[in-house]
Amino acid sequence: MTAELALLLAQDGVANGAIYVLAALGIVLVFLVTRVVFVPFGDLIAYASLTLAALQEGRRPGIVWLVLLLAGLALLFELAGRQRKWGRALLAYGVLPCLPVAAAFLLAGRALPPLVEMALTIGLILPIAPLLYRIAFRPIADASVLVLLIVAVVLHFAISGIALMVFGPEGARPRLLTTASFEIGGLFFPGQMLLMLAASALATLLLALFFGFTLSGKALRATAVNRVGARLVGIRPGAAGATAFLLASALAAASGILIGPVTTLFYDSGFVIGLKAFVGAIIGGLVSYPGAVLGALFVGLLESFTAFWNSALKEVVVFAVLVPVLILRSALQRHGAEEEPEEDGL
Repeated sequence: MTAELALLLAQDGVANGAIYVLAALGIVLVFLVTRVVFVPFGDLIAYASLTLAALQEGRRPGIVWLVLLLAGLALLFELAGRQRKWGRALLAYGVLPCLPVAAAFLLAGRALPPLVEMALTIGLILPIAPLLYRIAFRPIADASVLVLLIVAVVLHFAISGIALMVFGPEGARPRLLTTASFEIGGLFFPGQMLLMLAASALATLLLALFFGFTLSGKALRATAVNRVGARLVGIRPGAAGATAFLLASALAAASGILIGPVTTLFYDSGFVIGLKAFVGAIIGGLVSYPGAVLGALFVGLLESFTAFWNSALKEVVVFAVLVPVLILRSALQRHGAEEEPEEDGL
């Protein structure tokens, strides 16, 4: 392998890694606050891309039916569990999620400016994760991580089946946000890829600052560490979880808008993206945003070089690398646990 070929493969790997970075950030964000491994995160990325493509073609996006269904279920759950404050429940789960849906019905078939198309896409994707949280995760928020993971997997298959009905089996690819390209060191970098890298860096910085230096961010972290203690100091765990899922929806919408133009996505394409992003998040420790970014970029590079060696094995190698990482982390944790009794005896 020549140095020039290695650089080309590295460039392709960074481009692949940029696809996984934002998804890894969203997975880490939700896990840090709620202990939920949000498996459907990749699905939201695909839905955002398909929604933007539909708006660009002048069609009403199928996502409106999914939002209406989830909003109806969440509203039923909320009204059934509340003796009072029905007005707040109606506003949060009945009115607000339906505003972008109403806008999609009104604007369907019209030629819209690109910024309006992206804003409407974000508006339609934004309520999905909080609604899923209210329906599936908030009632079992105190369950073990394993139970939450099982529910997340089941939820993925449930909404994937609904997505097949509302989107159809055909794939779609939105138009590029920019057609510019830049030459750096003899290599050409598409402007779309640079946008993805810039968005990943910005999201990493903002999330690190939010959770590390703001009172709201620390309150969200406190909820994950000790839900009972959070309640005692005035933090509402339900509201904290909804906020985390809302931020995750925003990341997923941005990811779909940036990723969609570089690859054709189908209703079920997001699962593989989310799974590879999860591998990157695990490699990064699942608790660190910079670690998640580095892990996702490593997955992209590993995928690129493995595909050059044997394209049939690229998926196998990417997922297989998770095994030694988990064994190593398990061994390190076991070692730490064995040392504690000795220190207590001293």
